[in-house]
Amino acid sequence: MNSPDNHITDDLLVKYLAGEASPEEATNAELWINASETNKKYYTHFKLIWDESEGVGANRNVDENAAWARLQSRMAIAHGNHKPKSKIKNRWIQLAASIVLVCLIGYIMRNQSESNKMISRSSGVNVVDEHLSDGSVVTLNSNSELSYPSRFKGNERPVKLSGEAFFKIAPDKTKPFIISIKNVTVRVVGTSFDVKNSKGKTEVTVETGIVKVSAHGQEVLLHPGEKVIADEAGTQLLKNESKGKLYNYYITKELVCDNTPLHELVDKLNEVYNAQIKIANPKLNNLPITVVFKQQPLDQVLKVIAETFNVQVAHEGNTILLK
Repeated sequence: MNSPDNHITDDLLVKYLAGEASPEEATNAELWINASETNKKYYTHFKLIWDESEGVGANRNVDENAAWARLQSRMAIAHGNHKPKSKIKNRWIQLAASIVLVCLIGYIMRNQSESNKMISRSSGVNVVDEHLSDGSVVTLNSNSELSYPSRFKGNERPVKLSGEAFFKIAPDKTKPFIISIKNVTVRVVGTSFDVKNSKGKTEVTVETGIVKVSAHGQEVLLHPGEKVIADEAGTQLLKNESKGKLYNYYITKELVCDNTPLHELVDKLNEVYNAQIKIANPKLNNLPITVVFKQQPLDQVLKVIAETFNVQVAHEGNTILLK
């Protein structure tokens, strides 16, 4: 149904009154209302019924049955269950009540449909940011996928992840954020952390806040600077200290080592440079290194490693050996 002059829909007026209109829609509504006395009168009576119905459309969590009962009660009044002050006002209320009822039915049904809609985002070859309805931000690494509802309902905020992502979760103690990845579940209320599944292992690294990781009845609490690695079956959870920030290279483009074991740096170099670097001497595996690499060529990185640990860099076909 259209309002006078057909310049604006009653559905938009409902959104405007409910506070759900976009800035552009709100501006259009206000311009239309102030365009003429007829429009102002129409809006005044429209708002009257909205206020009488206590703004049932303004809250998605409203008790819908109670809302309809209230609105129908107002309509019953308009139809003569209570003596009106004037016949003209009575007709306006009847008309406006009918308009509001029709618009609210469509409005709430659309919101219900949208809140149940599942969204799936794949990053492809890029690193992409995904903004969720609760204010959380998820940065997907390349070749990763995130599935989540367009709006979170109930007492939880569930999502599913494949690949790797860095999460910045909006705090909400009443509605924990839950990530499912393979056989592992990550549960938080407001924090930032990285989750990665690769080569049959799931790794969770915490930057801020507290994260609970669970799998097959086991639970581990992680604090900033800690990480846990779960095997493919999720039967083992190995908690350890996270030294450096190799986990967020795909966001910062920096390899940050802070007493980081050499084997962890080598694993990340193989991933970043698509290389095949191997540590020939097992005694080198856990030697700590503190350094920051900012997108240097691999040859320069290897030169720093060789000088730091007094090792040789040997090339055998496509394999690079540290010995």
